[in-house]
Amino acid sequence: MKESESKMKINLLGNGAIAMGAIAAGVRFAAGYPGTPSTEILETLKSNEYAKNIHIEWSTNEKAAVEAAAGASYSGVRTLVTMKQVGLNVASDPVMCLSYIGVKGGMVIVVADDPGPISSQTEQDTRSFGSYAHLTVLDPSSPEEAYEMTQYAFELSEKLSRPVILRPTTKVCHASATVDVSEGVYDYTPSGFVKDPKWVIFPPLSYKRHIENFKMYNTPEDSVYNRTETAESDVGIVTGGVTTAIVTDILTDLGVKVNRLTIGRPYPFPTEQAKAFAEGLTKILVLEELDPFIEEQLQRCVNIKVCGKYSEHVPAAGELKYENLINIICNFLGINAPGTAPINPTVTLPTRAPVLCAGCPHRASFYAVKLASKRKKAVYCGDIGCYTLGNAKPLETTDTCLCMGGGITVAQGIKTANPDTDVFAFIGDSTFFASGMTGVANAVYNKHNITICILDNRTTAMTGGQPHPGTGATITGAETVHIDIASVLTALKVGFVRECNPFDLDSAVKTVTAAAEYDGVSAVVFKAPCIAVAKKPCSYEVFDCIGCKRCINELGCPAISLAEEKAVIDPVMCYGCGICETVCKPAKIRKIGGDV
Repeated sequence: MKESESKMKINLLGNGAIAMGAIAAGVRFAAGYPGTPSTEILETLKSNEYAKNIHIEWSTNEKAAVEAAAGASYSGVRTLVTMKQVGLNVASDPVMCLSYIGVKGGMVIVVADDPGPISSQTEQDTRSFGSYAHLTVLDPSSPEEAYEMTQYAFELSEKLSRPVILRPTTKVCHASATVDVSEGVYDYTPSGFVKDPKWVIFPPLSYKRHIENFKMYNTPEDSVYNRTETAESDVGIVTGGVTTAIVTDILTDLGVKVNRLTIGRPYPFPTEQAKAFAEGLTKILVLEELDPFIEEQLQRCVNIKVCGKYSEHVPAAGELKYENLINIICNFLGINAPGTAPINPTVTLPTRAPVLCAGCPHRASFYAVKLASKRKKAVYCGDIGCYTLGNAKPLETTDTCLCMGGGITVAQGIKTANPDTDVFAFIGDSTFFASGMTGVANAVYNKHNITICILDNRTTAMTGGQPHPGTGATITGAETVHIDIASVLTALKVGFVRECNPFDLDSAVKTVTAAAEYDGVSAVVFKAPCIAVAKKPCSYEVFDCIGCKRCINELGCPAISLAEEKAVIDPVMCYGCGICETVCKPAKIRKIGGDV
């Protein structure tokens, strides 16, 4: 029951709406791993007055988050887990098993997909995973719907005794809307953990549950989120997720009405509703991000022409935006697309290449490794995070990048195949705890001769500065144990472990050189805080520049530019790291206010 049913209007991001929906549904355990576009869900929870009785944590990775939440759910607690689509790859082992073993308290797994992709290494569609795992998927089209869907997802999870996946996409996560939020919270008393053989997954149980899942998801019930709208037309448009909202705007702007089917619960698919929708129509256009998931389901159950990705009416990848959707819809309807001026004019913004921030300690770390390996045959294996940006000129110290934690293990394979090459593996501090330690253990156990470079900037920088086990603080700011990376490496029996300040360039180069010369697994922990964590109150200036451009050609710092062939430093962008002063051989760079 709700403590209160009164409503209040709040302007929220889609992620904030999901968080508020979870609060209203009575969530009491929330865990996740930061990843754009999902990060703000837990960030909203941690600062909300109604969340004071909720356990909230950034887990070491998505797998750990799901497993911890499962334990709470077994005890009758409503639980929320958040991640991005790539995180689902990490969490897939326990998620797949929970489909078989089930849950008790409602468990909602929010997986934010990233069409584009805007900030991800893959463009995946979680609806396809839900189908494969036999887990219900809900696909919100707006922040308002995300708020309501989140509460429904908890109810549905308890009804089905299975986790439910909520799949917002980037536009929904980061859209802003005024949402009617309930001031009440669903009140219940968790049962506590009750011992039962069903919580132990055995092959015979899995066989039985597989049959149950097949029956359950092939006899879907009607869902309020699958909606049909009729019009005087012999064609139809089917949408899912945020494309529903965009298509609504386009049809309104065009002044056109067509039959529409909105799929808010794509799995299990509403087969009978789709068949009824198709009756009397000559063709259907399917607009969805990313996989042709709805399109495939329609092709199986209707006998009319289905236009979409397979028919090349719709792009096979990427976001579906107003600008391209309006042309797709007009072509489908056989009408002329209007000019761009009267309808939703757009401005083409200049592109900005991704670059390490001015003062970023990673730039100095990459540069130290580059100098230490300058006259050697070297390969640099990168990882996911800010340090992926080491691939750009002039640093050029990222030759591979596969997945989180993959740099350390990829390096092992490259070294084995290229024994005459010095192989360096870069990884960040948060990523080290998320998925790097296993690779380190593998390297030590199998005697791989590589050098691991941990770039410890004391935060999870790429996703907005979240804490991790190496920072000594939790998501709520509470003080906790600080797990020392060098001590972990030593415990894993890495033979050479050294810490250094990357801004002390000479010392850092010597440390990397010694590590590369070590016969076995070696590790260098570069320790310097992210500028967002510790901004220095000083900056540098150039005087009597001779125009050699060494500072620019060696570092590529965005705070340094050329004016009339002379280097200048932007005092607004400069954070006083001082690496440029070290690099400038003519000694023409100094601290502002320093001696000439």
